[in-house]
Amino acid sequence: MVRITLIPLEEFQRVRTASIDKYERLALIADMCRANTLASVKRAGSGHLGSSFSAMDIVVWLYYEEMNTVAVGLDHPDRDIYFSSKGHDVPGQYAVLFSLGILPKDQFIKLRRLEGTCGHPDVSTSGIEANSGSLGMGISKAKGMAFAKRLGGYQGRVFVMNGDGEMQEGQVYEALQTATHQRIANISLIIDHNKVQSDRPVREICDLGDLETKLQTFGWHVARCDGHDFRQLEKVFAEFKAITDTPKVLIADTIKGRGVSFMEHPAALKAGGGLYRWHSGAPDDLFFTDAYQEIITRINARMTKLELSPLVLEEVTPEDKGARTVSCEYVADAFGQALIDIAAEREDLVVLDSDLAADCRIRAFELKYPERFIENGIAEQDMVSMAGGLALQGLLPVVNTFAAFLAARANEQIYNNACEQTKIVYVCHYAGLIPAGPGQSHQSIRDISLVGALPNLAVIQPCNAVETRMAVEYCVKEAEGSCVLRLIIGPSPRIIELPPGYRLELGRGVTLVDGSNAVLFAYGPIMLHEALLAAEILRESNFHLKVVNMPWINRVNTDWLQEVIDTCRALFVLEDHAPVGGLGDTLLNALMASDLMSVRHFRKFAVEGYPAWGTPSEVLKYHGLDGASLAARILETRNVAPPLSRNWPFPGER
Repeated sequence: MVRITLIPLEEFQRVRTASIDKYERLALIADMCRANTLASVKRAGSGHLGSSFSAMDIVVWLYYEEMNTVAVGLDHPDRDIYFSSKGHDVPGQYAVLFSLGILPKDQFIKLRRLEGTCGHPDVSTSGIEANSGSLGMGISKAKGMAFAKRLGGYQGRVFVMNGDGEMQEGQVYEALQTATHQRIANISLIIDHNKVQSDRPVREICDLGDLETKLQTFGWHVARCDGHDFRQLEKVFAEFKAITDTPKVLIADTIKGRGVSFMEHPAALKAGGGLYRWHSGAPDDLFFTDAYQEIITRINARMTKLELSPLVLEEVTPEDKGARTVSCEYVADAFGQALIDIAAEREDLVVLDSDLAADCRIRAFELKYPERFIENGIAEQDMVSMAGGLALQGLLPVVNTFAAFLAARANEQIYNNACEQTKIVYVCHYAGLIPAGPGQSHQSIRDISLVGALPNLAVIQPCNAVETRMAVEYCVKEAEGSCVLRLIIGPSPRIIELPPGYRLELGRGVTLVDGSNAVLFAYGPIMLHEALLAAEILRESNFHLKVVNMPWINRVNTDWLQEVIDTCRALFVLEDHAPVGGLGDTLLNALMASDLMSVRHFRKFAVEGYPAWGTPSEVLKYHGLDGASLAARILETRNVAPPLSRNWPFPGER
């Protein structure tokens, strides 16, 4: 296990109070924060380093030199406000907040953990002013904050950071034009122009063109400088402070991965053959050690030159990550391969992406069929409506992005397309609760309820790679209307075994484990894994739980349903979703309509409230959806409720 160390708060205080040049001090602090950011991401096992490093010098300048926030206090109405709209660079902001004593150490080192900090900004964390992570909202929120200050007669400026790729989102331009119309001058937008999106240059995804002229056209005062040069930052923000009648925007030219030679985007793109590998994820032990040593060596060399003693580092206690294991299966890989295979015989099939080709496992399709691959950039609404136009002209669009962004942000566009009675396949990647580290902006537990009510749109979530291929083939070859395919983004906890000869049939699932005491319906690799664990635990108590894989979330064949529940009087549904609008509601409606609910006990196990962030084990347990909790909840229900039949035994009964 690699040794992880932290630069403690006392070392930051030592540098802050040292009699050295201001710019040298800031450079030291920025690199010290980079080192701590790297350590926190490594310990977490995931996080966004490239963007945290590119924005770091700007964030350090704001907190240490520009804003009054630390001096007047986090709750003072006259405080300056800073937040990041892109949000994924928050590990860097956490490091700055820790360096100032705002964020406690115990919380800082627990990045993406249940009692630590979220992978994207959340206002429950000290020093965080706004939730973000779903792109394009920040300027609008900053407008609201600035307007509220003006209305209340309060002082303080509002600074908001946008990513350059984020400038592809349509809401950005709504906010740019209304800010000038509403005469909201007390706002400074900073664009972290590091020129690389998730893994490719911005100009290749969707070129921003002449950004300075574009922003000036909206009536904003525009400045541009090197975002890593503190003297230039000082000059620009002094200029901004003197302008009181116009909103301001700084285009900060930065380097993605700044501070680690092999992470800096010019070198990283060359090494990656045009792809940038350090946007997200934690480096392996070797890369981490090299990166950390490079930063610490540079810091100590600078401190020696300034006649300061070298850093004293503090070892971070290793984390017990538990025994949770996963398989080598990724259902998204099966999806991507199925698309390639089907495209060979379906020349009408066109794939659309919104800057997530690698995560959505469609990069191979892009390379094989570039003429049928459309990269839309970070513009989900535009992508979905473009798919509508493609469908109206007889093509079959397959639309890809994360479920939280597709079903919610582009919901009206999906509805409009559906009303045209065309056929489109919407693929909601990163569906459900897990992985939970990135937080609420990325956990999709409301998508089924947002699209499931459309009469000509079937929602399917496969349980393994085999069923994923079946689902893709159904969506493309058999479905008469549009489909939504929900896919988890990570590895399957286990490979779900389907019965020999299983076929995907509309509205019908399949029994994975037989049992006579109760039935538990579930879908998807994660929740079916927990359902099977619950059945294994309950079997030790002589309770035999039938586990049913039901991939059709808003379609059910009532004859099949009656056959599956048989004489079982206790029916449970395990949702990878909120309790409203998911499979549970579909089954309950069918049971009520078919008069199958008489003297039956029915209960949904779902993600109640807003989803927690943390490791899969932490978050599943928090929501009571892990196998052990499910088994206990089922037994608890049995103990509380009267026996409904001989199939519903009390403890100790056979």
